[in-house]
Order: sequence, then structure tokens, then C-alpha cells
Amino acid sequence: MDPRQLRISDFTYTLPVERIAQQPLEKRDDARMLVYSKGHIRDNHFQELPDLLPAQSLLLFNNTRVVRARLLFPKTNGATIELFCLEPLAPTAEIQQAMLQTGEANWLCLVGNNRRWKEGVLLLSAGGIQLSAEKVEKRGDAYEILFKWTPSTLTFAELLEKLGHIPLPPYMKRPDTATDAERYQTVFARFDGSVAAPTASLHFSKKILTTLAEKGIASQELTLHIGAGTFKPVKAKSMADHDMHREEMLLDAGLIDRLLSHQGPIVPVGTTALRCLESLYWLGALLYLQPESKELPEIDPFTPYDTVQTVDVKTSLLTLQQYLSKSSQQPLPAFTALMIAPGYRFRLAHGLVTNFHQPQSTLLLLVAAAIGADWRVLYEHALAGPYRFLSYGDSSLLWIRPENRIS
Repeated sequence: MDPRQLRISDFTYTLPVERIAQQPLEKRDDARMLVYSKGHIRDNHFQELPDLLPAQSLLLFNNTRVVRARLLFPKTNGATIELFCLEPLAPTAEIQQAMLQTGEANWLCLVGNNRRWKEGVLLLSAGGIQLSAEKVEKRGDAYEILFKWTPSTLTFAELLEKLGHIPLPPYMKRPDTATDAERYQTVFARFDGSVAAPTASLHFSKKILTTLAEKGIASQELTLHIGAGTFKPVKAKSMADHDMHREEMLLDAGLIDRLLSHQGPIVPVGTTALRCLESLYWLGALLYLQPESKELPEIDPFTPYDTVQTVDVKTSLLTLQQYLSKSSQQPLPAFTALMIAPGYRFRLAHGLVTNFHQPQSTLLLLVAAAIGADWRVLYEHALAGPYRFLSYGDSSLLWIRPENRIS
């Protein structure tokens, strides 16, 4: 199956507004968990996860940290202009470096209430900080914005932390609160760079992590900085015309070593961890197939479906390991626009911990790639029960159907 021919209208369902979780539960690990394996569905609770995973399982956690990417500029006419920072632009496109810039920075931003910002420079002052924003040029449905600030010794990360707001998803129809500052962040978040949380990981408490370790369930961190494109609805009739979002991930030799040595099931926590994991395979495979290349390849949406030659997982990871051993930069940035949709064959992942996703979204396509047409049965079951949906909603543990994997 070629995903380019898929119609997004075939991957929809009716999601009542009242089923979208607007607030987190009082305790992170109090969520329900729906478990799917080989066509069978059962209802559990998230706190049972340590008993639901096989021995020698390896959980992969995305340790990205959500930044306060929404900046609200008041105007003298009473309007408020919102700038949503999407990704850094020249002189650096790497998020880690961009977060360390001081004094000024160029970012691609969505502009809310743009009609009220006809010309001039926006100004925001608070806590002894002065920030200005100037339009440079329009880029698609976003704008290049030049930010300048004082004190110029502040990094862009520090600036956002002091002046910005938590970028709650658009389906949460409310302002962010002090509770969101904690709960829309994982307990293991470390590296600034995401404008959306790896929401499947929000359920993990320190208590659950301790219990998993006591049960012998291994864990490993990886990093993929989540862009706003994760919420972007698919408007094209077929996936061939969808502009798949591109995200930055950080390559770490220790992660590759762990994957090479691990013998049991590998279970990414969240679609972003899964996307990063499978992209590692494709990076290594392309490096192996293009030995003359001196640069890391960039994974485009249809790389898996256009690559004719096959490379086994071990060879791919060893090739990537060798490449990283020659690099003076650790971790090493790489970029992926990988689309995982029905027709995809998983190389590294055996299962997935994930929440329930929006209709007609690329995340729902990913779930369908993992469990096939049963995605609809799964979602009908969740809708018939008391499950909560989307970012602050309940969880699921999905075991990828064997026919959708390449061992």
C-alpha cells in the first residue's frame, strides 16, 4: 500500500466535544489504559502498566521539554497580538543552539489576530525585560519574526520562560494556568525545544517509573522536538498532497548502543518517540545505501515507500553508530518528516503507549499503520466507554500486528 493514495476521509470518527479532556487528572497515573493485542481489547488502568509489559521490555521516552512558545503583545487599541514560535531561522536552524541565542533571534511564527497588526514593531515589557517583534516576511501561513530584547544577556530560552505562555493545543479552549506549567510537562523533560508535549508520557509519575524499574522493565531516553505541525489537520484529499511536518531529533551514540544490545520488545512511549525510533533506522539505512554521502540524510515523508533496497536493522544501526563515532558533535541534530501510515512496516518498535488522537490526523494514520483496520474498533470501544481523549486524556497500550513489522 502506498500512503500517497490514502484518503484522509477514510480515517475519521465523530469526537464529541465533551470527550476532549480540558484538564489533567488530579494524579498523573490515574488514567485509564486500553490494551490492544492481536485483535483483542481489554480495559485496564495506567497504574497496571508494569504488569502489562513483558519481561525484558525496553520503554523509550521522549525527554524534550515544552517551551513557553506563545508570546502575547498588547496594543494600545486594546487588541492582543499572539506570536506562536514554531521554529528558529537563520543564522541557526538547530533548536538547541537557537535557545541559547542572546539579544536577538529570528523565528518562524504563527500570528494570531494578524489583521490588527498592520505595521510597526510590537513591544512587550515585564519584569525588567523589554522585547520587540518585527515582521520580516511572510512564509506560507506564518511569518519570519525578528525578536530583539534587553537585557541582551538573557538567552531566548530564558526570555520565553519569563514572558511566554504554555502552548496548549488549540482544542483546549482556555488560557494556560499555573497547573499547566507543571502538568503539560513530563517528569523527565530535559531539553528545551518543543511547542507541544509528548502527551503519552504525561501519565508517567516518579512512582510508576520506580515500579517499572523494580519490575525489571528497562528505559531509555531519546529526543525529538515536537512542532506545531503535530496538530495540523490534513486538509488535502489524499496524503500525497499533505505537507508533512518536519521535526528535529538529537542523535546520541548511547541510544544506538542500547538498541543494538537490547534483546526484548521495544515500546516507544508516544507517537513522537516512535517516529524518532523508526527514523533512526532510516537514517542508518540511507547512510548504508549511500556510502559516498558525507552528510546525514534528511528523512522525507515517503522515504520508506520509495526505498527499493532493504537493509536489516542491525546493519542500519551499526552504520549509524559508525557515523556518530566520527562526529565531533554529540548529540548530533538530524531532521525527519517521516510519515507512518498504513503500508508502513515497522523495523524497531514492537508496541506503542499512546493517547487517543484527533480524527483525520497523521497521528491516527500512525495508529492505523500499527494495528490495521482495528483502529476503528478500538476507537469505537473507547467512545462507548468512559475514556477521555487527546492531550490530557487517557492512554492505550498497542501491540503492533506482526504482519505490520519486519523482524
